[in-house]
Amino acid sequence: MLCAAGSRGVEAAEAASSPATGLHVLTASDVSDRSTSGPSREPGELVVFNRSIITFRSTLLGVSAFDRARRTRANLDRLLDRPGHGKLEVRAESLGNFVMLDGSLALIVAPGDVDALDGQTLEQITQGAVERLQQVIDETRESRDLSSLLRGALKASAATGVFIAGLLVLARARRALRSLLTTLVDRRSDRLRLAGAELLRRDHIAAGIRFATLAMHWVVGLALTYEWLSFSLSVFPFTRPWGEQLQGYMWSVLLQIGGGILQAIPNLAIAVLIFLLARAVVATLRPVFDNIEMGRGSAGWLDRDTVAPTRRIASALVWIFALVMAYPYLPGAQTEAFKGVSVLIGLMISLGSSSIVGQGASGLILMYSRSLRRGEFVRIGDHEGTVTEVGLFMTKIRTGLGEEVNLPNALILATPTKNFSRAVKGVGYIVDTSVSIGYDTPWRQVEAMLLEAARRTTGILSDPAPQVFQTALADFYPVYRLVCQAVPEVPRLRAEVLNALHANVQDVFNEHGVQIMSPHYMADAEHAKVVPPDRWFAAPAQRKSQPGAVPDPTLSHASEPGTPSL
Repeated sequence: MLCAAGSRGVEAAEAASSPATGLHVLTASDVSDRSTSGPSREPGELVVFNRSIITFRSTLLGVSAFDRARRTRANLDRLLDRPGHGKLEVRAESLGNFVMLDGSLALIVAPGDVDALDGQTLEQITQGAVERLQQVIDETRESRDLSSLLRGALKASAATGVFIAGLLVLARARRALRSLLTTLVDRRSDRLRLAGAELLRRDHIAAGIRFATLAMHWVVGLALTYEWLSFSLSVFPFTRPWGEQLQGYMWSVLLQIGGGILQAIPNLAIAVLIFLLARAVVATLRPVFDNIEMGRGSAGWLDRDTVAPTRRIASALVWIFALVMAYPYLPGAQTEAFKGVSVLIGLMISLGSSSIVGQGASGLILMYSRSLRRGEFVRIGDHEGTVTEVGLFMTKIRTGLGEEVNLPNALILATPTKNFSRAVKGVGYIVDTSVSIGYDTPWRQVEAMLLEAARRTTGILSDPAPQVFQTALADFYPVYRLVCQAVPEVPRLRAEVLNALHANVQDVFNEHGVQIMSPHYMADAEHAKVVPPDRWFAAPAQRKSQPGAVPDPTLSHASEPGTPSL
């Protein structure tokens, strides 16, 4: 009220310093300037009693729009201060519409004050100014009525009491809600456990409850403060426009939000429908992929090896297509912020996708070329183990020592790969080892001893039978390579089978007094290292039934138990 009184004092001082009539005195130059009156560069808004009456946009009789607003306000202050009935009437003159207050000129609405963008006519603008001026007259009279001011003060006091009581109730409700939520969490904390471990810690839940209740307290408290302030301002005539502006702003925001939600509902429904159709397409393809993955059928190039990546690619393509189709219908998709985020995401993907695309393309090549399958035993560079997963970007193999190695797919394509599980009969993988024995040991005996070592090793299959190959005739010794097939059970089995095979090779060679001379020996003996014919079939080798026939390198089981034959 003190601020209002001060403002009124300043306005009265300005009115006193203005001309008595508040009107411009006509001169010969003013009359000559009538033909040049038109829109001015700076509009002038007429504000009386904190309420906007009209905005002047043209120069009239040489007076700019800003000066017209200033002089008209001083004139209205003078007219409102004197007693009268407050009767308003409009007279149409050559300069425009004259608004008269109790027979005195209050303001002039010129044709140049019409805003072309607003679309209102001169009469409509005048009628709006008259209505707002009538409201100012009524509020001016109300401000002079002591009983009206007392009623306003009582209303403001009651609103203040209700506001304080609401804040107290809100504080108690906050404490009660926090206590209730904390009690519920304590009672049901046992349900938030999985395998004996807490999924959510109690202190974190308590902190979240405190933050949520505090946020609700502030939101409701600010809403109460906003309503109290707007109501308290609207009960007094001088501050009523401010209260109306606060209420109008709140309702405009709520209407804007509600209108935006209503406008977004049809587009959002279309976007949801597109996503539901995409989900239906993926669900329709799922049984087809499931049947192929379980081995119940095939579709040309699509089999159990390629069904997993094909499923992922098909699902990704369907959802990407759905997202592209639904993007224009998403709420806020046409805003500048949404467009900026889209550009930023696209830029990040374009800058960082070179290696990702390369790895993904390599993974697809591995999957669709069927170079590697899950469960196969392979050697990639220096790494050897069982393939546990062929992913889009990485391939995982588990070595015989219990290590899991992740290899980038691009590296696998650029590295020679040995697959020990492809060239086998039935299921299994290849186990091989090499030894070098001097030329003084019969090669048939060496082959028989290697086959005996393979027969003693658990895990090596007898069908197909192990084979021995002489891979090289070096300067000091021949190189024998034993190749056999083992059963795949666990990734560590090949290392254990190979370890047992090496142990049996040493045992068999020691039993028959044959020395393994790898990699080579330093000096030769005095006599030539040759094998006489009578020693060609030394035990455990056995002569063929037809004398003089060329020995068959393929071994079969001997007639005596435990004795291999050639």
